[in-house]
Amino acid sequence: MQQLICYKKLPVWTQQSIPQGFKNPHNTKAGTWAKLTVFKGELYFAMLEESGAVKSEHVFSPEQQPPFIEPQAWHKIVSASDDIECQLQFYCLPQDYFYKKYQLSPTHSEILAATPYLQGGRALDVGCGQGRNTLYLSQHGFEVDAWDVNPHSLQKLQEVIAAEGIKNIHVQQRDLNADQSIGGKYDFICCTVVMMFLQAKTVRPLIAQMQQATAPGGYNLIVCAMDTPDIPAQPDFPFTFKEGELSALYEGWNILKYNENIGELH
Repeated sequence: MQQLICYKKLPVWTQQSIPQGFKNPHNTKAGTWAKLTVFKGELYFAMLEESGAVKSEHVFSPEQQPPFIEPQAWHKIVSASDDIECQLQFYCLPQDYFYKKYQLSPTHSEILAATPYLQGGRALDVGCGQGRNTLYLSQHGFEVDAWDVNPHSLQKLQEVIAAEGIKNIHVQQRDLNADQSIGGKYDFICCTVVMMFLQAKTVRPLIAQMQQATAPGGYNLIVCAMDTPDIPAQPDFPFTFKEGELSALYEGWNILKYNENIGELH
């Protein structure tokens, strides 16, 4: 079993309080594992095909607990004994915890792809939004500085930090168009889906500051929209990169990954 973390726990059910929806054929969401715990009585359970056909039938009890139900697996509660007491919990991978629990956007795929290279230390999330990448980096042992211009996004991040008792995230409201300076040294600096919303004159000084603030052996990760003759950028972006422009700014660096692929949105 992969490392899983519980993000939601429903109240204890009795025979009268088991929701009807769980007695009908249904499946778990992508990225979600379900775990039923039986405290008392017996629960009659069926694993199903998507068509509703029964694959297997089971009787669960305090002595014979249900296994984890895999993501998108079809199943239903057939019936329960009069004295049933059971509880349903939902689990996910650590990388999906804040996305599932707090309805944040998922951690950016390039942050996930970079994880094998990252060994912790200090991180800076430039344009953190509501903190999808910041929170993931905090899970991986980083002391994270999280900057964004939007106070509402930062308030959401602060609420999650408070609810989870997180101590290694430091939030700051910053207008990068007004001030690109970065003090100190960081082992990892990321800026995902941010630069195309900045003024064009901001980007080169910002990247220069990111590079200067990167500790020896540290990493930069940038994701930004591009503008090419065959695929023009959407017109409301104040800034986009031209072909080869970003890689040229990192001449002399050891570039582990660079691509100009068509993304999900651009």
